[in-house]
Amino acid sequence: MKVLYFHQHFVTPRGTGGIRSYAMARRLVESGHAVTMVCGSFSGGHTGLDTPFVGGMRRGVVDGIDVIELDLAYSNSDGFVRRAMTFLKFAMRSIGIAFTETYDVVFATTTPLTAGIPGILARWLRRKRFVFEVRDLWPELPRAMGVIRNPVVLWAMGVLEFASYRSAHRVIGLSPGIVEGIAHRGVPRDRIAMVPNGCDLGIFGAPAKPWRPEQVGPNDLMAVFAGTHGMANGLDAVLNVAAELKRRGRNDIKILLIGQGRLKPALEARAAREQLDNVVFHAPVNKGKLAELMAATDIGLQVLANVPAFYYGTSPNKFFDYIASGLPVLNNYPGWLAEMIEKNACGFAVPPADPAAFADALEQAANDRDALKNMGKRARALAESDFDRTLLAGQWLQTLESAAPHGSVMARRCDLT
Repeated sequence: MKVLYFHQHFVTPRGTGGIRSYAMARRLVESGHAVTMVCGSFSGGHTGLDTPFVGGMRRGVVDGIDVIELDLAYSNSDGFVRRAMTFLKFAMRSIGIAFTETYDVVFATTTPLTAGIPGILARWLRRKRFVFEVRDLWPELPRAMGVIRNPVVLWAMGVLEFASYRSAHRVIGLSPGIVEGIAHRGVPRDRIAMVPNGCDLGIFGAPAKPWRPEQVGPNDLMAVFAGTHGMANGLDAVLNVAAELKRRGRNDIKILLIGQGRLKPALEARAAREQLDNVVFHAPVNKGKLAELMAATDIGLQVLANVPAFYYGTSPNKFFDYIASGLPVLNNYPGWLAEMIEKNACGFAVPPADPAAFADALEQAANDRDALKNMGKRARALAESDFDRTLLAGQWLQTLESAAPHGSVMARRCDLT
């Protein structure tokens, strides 16, 4: 089976960001399939290619994956209009690739929603099999956040969402809420599969050389948020907690915000203005360096803005990195992750917009390190039993193979025997 895989923000472990697509593409290669990955240039990312762009494109093989990287730079710090233009340019150029490459199945993953455009056209104009993966519900999330208010834009996004779902032979959702949202749009349940983000147990379970920023003492409780500093993340809530901890005199609790994003300068300015020296900012790091940091971390912070659409409609990479590292997780919004934390006793679930409750949880963690370590052991056990990336990749592969032309999968099996 030959798979044409579209992911605008594709990253290898040598870059920063989620590596789901890299892991899934590697699983395809290991199973005897051929993969062509089409991506853009992501700030902080690393596609594995370093040759010059020729005609706005470069191509090469990375760990068995045929990678086509388009010279379309993207950053979380870009404004809405610039990001939208980059998304559209990627979709338009991807259409050309979808009409010229040889493949059996086209696979597209969000975000952005425009990633589905080449798949839709390949399905109807080239009669190709199409699998669509949904990481966030659009336009529901931007509408709920108030990021997009223009009714024409929201209508167009709704049409694109509908067309993507109805064109796909299979649809993969990353959380319970996403699966429900897809079904609500009229997609039959037997065409939907849930394959959440997973835990890279080999990366985060391997022996690591722990490190901490110099501002964090060896005996301090270090709470880490590792991810984008954007509107969706609601990191002002973390600064509110830092202010509350200072009022309580808990200078032994440090909060590390590691990552980048459009709101990072404003967050840094606020922390400096309010003299929140218990908050440490750090640039993003690759997975290997992150694993070393996690080895010295006491608790992971799963933080999002208080938007009900997030409660069941997200599957954040950082949560799975935390539990893979054997870290308890402090979650500040309701939903499936909060319920999982409480059910497995592997962290704390606090109400949104409640800095006192958030600070109480951090104080409890700092005051009882033995209990915290036991929470971490249960977190790792959960990672191994339910979210091992290798097991989830197998489920994901089965979904792709179920959508593929019968002969292409049979040919692959014959090649392996």
